[in-house]
Amino acid sequence: MFQNKKPIVDHVKKYATIYLFMLVLFLTGVIFGAVIVNSMNFVQKQDLFFYLERFFEKIAGSQEIDNGEIMKDSFFYHAKYLLLLFILGLSVIGLPIVWVLLFLKGLVVGFSVGFIVNQLGLFEGLFLASLSIAPQNLVVIPIYLIAGSLSMIFSLTLLNKLFSRRLSQPILQPLSRYAIVFTLLLAGALLAALMEAYVSNEAMEALIKTYYK
Repeated sequence: MFQNKKPIVDHVKKYATIYLFMLVLFLTGVIFGAVIVNSMNFVQKQDLFFYLERFFEKIAGSQEIDNGEIMKDSFFYHAKYLLLLFILGLSVIGLPIVWVLLFLKGLVVGFSVGFIVNQLGLFEGLFLASLSIAPQNLVVIPIYLIAGSLSMIFSLTLLNKLFSRRLSQPILQPLSRYAIVFTLLLAGALLAALMEAYVSNEAMEALIKTYYK
């Protein structure tokens, strides 16, 4: 059992710098997202909160939300994101786009949480964010970090082969491992979609209905 874990541990140790870089990149995006919220003027915040409040009122008015539809939309969103990261890892020249995508993912999370907290207050905002945003992101954020890191690692591996003139070395084995790991990440994305539809959505709906009573 422990021998099976050794290749994973060795891999993480070997590429720890890349994983750390991706984590820092993501956290920088989170910070920028929060900064954007604070840089918005009063009118912009009110305009955006108007649409959020209308959404809350629809939920409070017992409008049915199809959990199955939410799960499907969420899964296909994550699947397209992962597929894009997978293809960019194969392209070599797409590496800067991988960085941008990870940064943007962090920015969206930072902006979403920051805006809710800014408008609803620290306690209520964090409570709502912990119910509606946190559960699925506890799964999907590590998935994106791993996917982005693997995409960067594979790109650098291909680049190294090009510059070291070792193109004769077999690429099929690392490519197959790359594809298998992304397939597993896709399964993780399905779990995140299920959590968003049947955990986060239900919890958010119950909280909003209680708040608007």
